[in-house]
Amino acid sequence: MRKNIEDNGWDGEWYRRAYFDDGTPLGSKENEECQIDALPQSWAVISSIGDPARARTAMAAAQKRLVRTDAQLIQLFDPPFDKSHLNPGYIKGYIPGVRENGGQYTHAAVWTVMAVALLGENERAWQLFNLLNPVNHGATADKIKTYRVEPYVVAADLYSVPPHTGRGGWTWYTGSAGWMYRLLTETLLGLRLEGEQLRLTPKIPSHWNSFIIHYRFRRTQYHITIIKASGKSDSTQTIQMVDDGQEHSLELKF
Repeated sequence: MRKNIEDNGWDGEWYRRAYFDDGTPLGSKENEECQIDALPQSWAVISSIGDPARARTAMAAAQKRLVRTDAQLIQLFDPPFDKSHLNPGYIKGYIPGVRENGGQYTHAAVWTVMAVALLGENERAWQLFNLLNPVNHGATADKIKTYRVEPYVVAADLYSVPPHTGRGGWTWYTGSAGWMYRLLTETLLGLRLEGEQLRLTPKIPSHWNSFIIHYRFRRTQYHITIIKASGKSDSTQTIQMVDDGQEHSLELKF
């Protein structure tokens, strides 16, 4: 499978999304629209299947082409479908830049940030997380006028073209909220329960000196202080968890 992906999915600077029945690629520089799609780039990293050098090149292309710092969003793909002969199905039914048709589809945006973090680009990952954080879309009156949905829940999508650039949609009942929770707790703060052990691999942003985790393991409360000491990224420590109904306080240095 890995060999087939590398032989047939690589487009030169990023991975292609798919092929049509007639062999036309999708997510390729050959396409007039949907030249680059976020999904194969991020999952080349998350899955650990993609060639490491290619995956890093692909993610660099995705960040260059799909991250819109000005509009506080990360597009699913670019350019949106509009006038080309390509027919990918129902997503072309949306107008260009709305939802899956080249807007921010937040599931995919979260996976992009996860992949950046897994590549060890910790500071960049936190910057991209801040783009997705809905609170930041309600920081000023002007931003609220642009966003136009609740800034305290995750929106499933953001529109990417005028006159609705930056507008949110489909709040409250999106599965991307769960993925964002996993991005923050597992990927960025680095918590992962593995059987009876809590594995910690925090990716601490440069302006943090420490943070505290209040973690409940079954009936037992753990208060874990993480202190940035060495400045090394991606170091790992584990805690043997005990469910004794007591409170435990720990201090770990990374």
